[in-house]
Amino acid sequence: MAVAGGGTTGARYRRLAADLREAIATGAYGADGRLPSEEKLAQQYGVSRGTVRQALAVLRANGLVTSRRGTRRVVLGTARTQSFFELLSFTRWARSLGEEPGSRTIGIERRPAEPLECEQLGLAPGSQIYRVLRLRTLSRVPIMVERTLYPERIGALIKRLDPHAISHTDPLAEEGVVFADTEHTIDLVYADADDTRLLGCAPDAPLMRERRRATDQAGRPLMWSDDRFVPGTIAFTVHNSVATTALSRRRG
Repeated sequence: MAVAGGGTTGARYRRLAADLREAIATGAYGADGRLPSEEKLAQQYGVSRGTVRQALAVLRANGLVTSRRGTRRVVLGTARTQSFFELLSFTRWARSLGEEPGSRTIGIERRPAEPLECEQLGLAPGSQIYRVLRLRTLSRVPIMVERTLYPERIGALIKRLDPHAISHTDPLAEEGVVFADTEHTIDLVYADADDTRLLGCAPDAPLMRERRRATDQAGRPLMWSDDRFVPGTIAFTVHNSVATTALSRRRG
């Protein structure tokens, strides 16, 4: 596989990092195995050794390979455990992979909450909420439509942000909003008119959906989100052991 040709150097090293991460995740090098040398990787993927070094730096930051220089990198594991905020925030997750996250706010609507929305957000009947529709991209490629519902006090903060703000989570944190707990539900849905228009998929095409419900330290709901991904662009891994259970999200 080659990643050379077209695009910036940054795009090439991110693409190479993603390719190597996928090879590690599928066990191509085995746990505690060794990656090929920088020279061989450069030849295999048709890139410079500088691009290889940048890609390996991303893998080191993700805890997938050793950080020793001057020797072949050793694979430490098939996936690192992702942090709370990397699973909560699309932007932080993308950057942890060496990807370039993007965002475009399509619309913000203030309206009365429906019964299910009141239940999920812990609101009294008839309470006002904000619904935010965003298109999310990785390296400028559309991969997800995000529909997020906020209680009025949180939504008012979102409404003041730049429509092209990459992250909503970080500005909320700067305003003193504390995210302490998140529940993730993953299932399959079929594309509606917004999905079709924004993602360029066929009407009623199957999409993977991740629903996220976040609460603060007191258990008060802060957001409820419906995220729909293009098939093949993302995958989730659950690692179970008697000591711990960890969920991680990766490029599909």
